[in-house]
Amino acid sequence: MGLLDGKVAIVTGAGRGIGRGEALELAREGARVVVNELDGDVGAAVVEEIRAGGGEAVLDTGDCSEDETALGLVRTALTTWGRLDALVNNAGILRDRTVAKMSPDEWDSVIKVHLRGHFLPTHHACAHWKDTGQPGRIVCTASSSGLLGNFGQANYGAAKAGIAAFSTIVAMEMARYGVRCNAIAPAARTRMTEGAYGSIKDMSATAGEGAEQSFDFWHPDNVAPLVAYLCSDAAGDISGKVFGVQGDAVELYQPFTSAAFIQNDSHRWTAEGISERMGELFDTSGISREVENMMARLRFTMTERDSL
Repeated sequence: MGLLDGKVAIVTGAGRGIGRGEALELAREGARVVVNELDGDVGAAVVEEIRAGGGEAVLDTGDCSEDETALGLVRTALTTWGRLDALVNNAGILRDRTVAKMSPDEWDSVIKVHLRGHFLPTHHACAHWKDTGQPGRIVCTASSSGLLGNFGQANYGAAKAGIAAFSTIVAMEMARYGVRCNAIAPAARTRMTEGAYGSIKDMSATAGEGAEQSFDFWHPDNVAPLVAYLCSDAAGDISGKVFGVQGDAVELYQPFTSAAFIQNDSHRWTAEGISERMGELFDTSGISREVENMMARLRFTMTERDSL
C-alpha cells in the first residue's frame, strides 16, 4: 500500500532531474502520473520506467507555460483516469547573467517558464477542483535563490520568490474548497545546478529505496519523498508553507517577518526625522545596513559535504 494509492497526479518538467524523481516516487506510492516534458524521448523513457515498475503513466510533450497545454494536462488526467488529485509544478530553466548584462529575452523566458508555467496548470487544476468540489494537492517549486537571493540570478530569483508568494496565496484562496498548496525550495545536482553541486556524469541512476550505494546527499531523487507526502492525504492539514529539502534534510522556512519598527508619535514623518532614527531599526533587529550574501546563510552547502 502506498500513500497515493488510487490518486492521479500531474508533474511538469518530469523528464529529468528533480521532476523525474518526483514522477517515479509518486508512481511508487501508487499514483497514476501525467508526465509533462518538452523532450518527447526523455519523457517517454520516464513513462516506460514507471510502467516497468508496475505503475501507470501517460506522456504530455507540451509547454506548460502555454494555456492550451496547461488545460490539456488537466483534461488528460480526467479523460485517462477520470480524476485529478495532485499537481506538481516543477518545470524550469536557467538563463544566468548579471542584471546589467541580461537581455530582455533572458528575463522574459525565465519568468514565463517559471511563473506562467506555475500559474496556468494551477489555474486549470483549481478551476476543476472548485467546480467539482473535489479536494486537491499542489506542490510548487521555489528556490533559495528566490527566498534568499543569489548573485547573477535576478530573473530566476525573482521568479522563484514570486512562486513562493503565489503558492501561499493559492493556499489561502483555495482552502475553502479543500485544496492544499505548498512550495519546496530544493537543492540537488541536476543539469541546471551541476556547477554548484558537483558533476552528474558519474551519478547513479537512482537514490531510491534499496539502492546499493553510499548515500548521495545531492542526488535529485532525495527531493521526491517530501513531494509525495505533500501530495497525500497524510499532509491534509498542511498548506501555505515553504519547505527546504535536500539530501536527508527537510527545513521549514519562515516568511518575511517584521523584525523592528519605529513610530513618530502620530505625526507624519520627515525625511530628516527618519534619518535621525533609522539606526534604531538596525540596532534593534541586528540586521546589517550593508548588502549581504544571503546564500551564506544556507544550512547545507557543497563546502560542507562530499558530492558523491
